[in-house]
Amino acid sequence: MTEAIEALLAMIRANDGINDKAQLTKLVCPKFNLIRDRSVYYCADFAIRFSASADRNFANTVASLSRVQKYDDRPFISCIVTPAENYCRLANTTFLKKISHSSQQLRENNIRGSFNGSDIGREFEGIPNEPGNFARLFEIHAAIGFEGNLPRLVEATNNISPTGHKFAVDDATKEIILSAPNRAGAFAKSDDCAALKRDLDSKVAKFKVIVYRLSRTFSIGRRRYSGHGGRSHPFPVAHLSWLCPA
Repeated sequence: MTEAIEALLAMIRANDGINDKAQLTKLVCPKFNLIRDRSVYYCADFAIRFSASADRNFANTVASLSRVQKYDDRPFISCIVTPAENYCRLANTTFLKKISHSSQQLRENNIRGSFNGSDIGREFEGIPNEPGNFARLFEIHAAIGFEGNLPRLVEATNNISPTGHKFAVDDATKEIILSAPNRAGAFAKSDDCAALKRDLDSKVAKFKVIVYRLSRTFSIGRRRYSGHGGRSHPFPVAHLSWLCPA
């Protein structure tokens, strides 16, 4: 394991109890000159994804499989920020059990879907997935690589089937559900939300002429293709290909 990763893990441990994903990110990124790629921060030595959770049993989406593919050649660390402690696990493809989210079309030639915190194995071949074993675990992963893990992930993901059991809401789950508006409000005030808004604003600015043309064309098209009794038929989308050149 590189000195950079050892320093990273020490810094994360030193900030146990910070209970603020954005604040921990602000502390870590300048220290290691990390570059942001959406929700992932990376450098030559490692990539890391910060997530917030009430406890270490984190089940929300961590990252897309295509995002992991980009950084699977270095330790890909999932850092879960909880009120009491910050937990780190390796989330390279060797340690993923399956791809749970939006993965119906996942194939070896079609990288799709995202994995959740619950998809990251707590151990691998009897070795706990924890910082003290990262060097040993990544050495195993490096021998397998993304291409070696992809067929297994495709098979495991495509074998997912409904349980048929009704989802039971206990008190802890109910509390999480009811606190969702507060989490949404906190996100709306966060740096991540501001960054997302800037990204969306830049895309709107980039394509605003095309959006305007499409809105005008669809409006005219609905009038031209209107049927009897005021009912409208869909405007043929193929007629709009000239608006969006390849």
